[in-house]
Amino acid sequence: MIQSLTAEKLTVQRGSRRLVENLSFTVKAGQALSLEGANGAGKTSLLRLIAGLLPAGAGSVTLHEGDTEISEPEERGKYVGWLGHHDALKASFTVSEQLAFFSKLYGREGDEIALLGQVGLSRQAELPCRYLSAGQRRRLALARLLASRRPLWLLDEPFAALDTVGKALVARLIALHCGEGGLVIAATHESLGLSNETLRLGNAVLKL
Repeated sequence: MIQSLTAEKLTVQRGSRRLVENLSFTVKAGQALSLEGANGAGKTSLLRLIAGLLPAGAGSVTLHEGDTEISEPEERGKYVGWLGHHDALKASFTVSEQLAFFSKLYGREGDEIALLGQVGLSRQAELPCRYLSAGQRRRLALARLLASRRPLWLLDEPFAALDTVGKALVARLIALHCGEGGLVIAATHESLGLSNETLRLGNAVLKL
């Protein structure tokens, strides 16, 4: 079980541009960290760096699992559940077929019906993904996140395209994940709906 994630003196950059410098923070099991800041402040790039998709300009990100420290980006990525801007859906697949694909990818076959019910897509199970609304596509992405069963959730604008009911669903899923000892880091302009730390990029001030 992952006890914590620690970032030490991170530099986040895209090309030659430095977005964040000398950034340090810790997220413990059961905690959520909200990333805030203006567009272009580096929120998505920081999430991608933590996920192992973007190299650090300097510094380190380490997951702590018992006495084991996991710093190598590819190994760290195996613990990450990712929710980004892109849905990664195949238009011709039905909702259930798409989720079955991701469940098999994560080695978690058999939970599709329950997961679709959990995100409110049971009635759309046999609907091709091309006919889904933006909010329904987001709900299917949430089901994919749940199917991953990864301890570290990295969420990029998790409330995007969702109505009030959908946003409440996201907040509830985040609370449940943290309640089960998971970790959440979310780039968002909205409240996560629970007590959490906030890291504002641009001035790198961590509010406890």
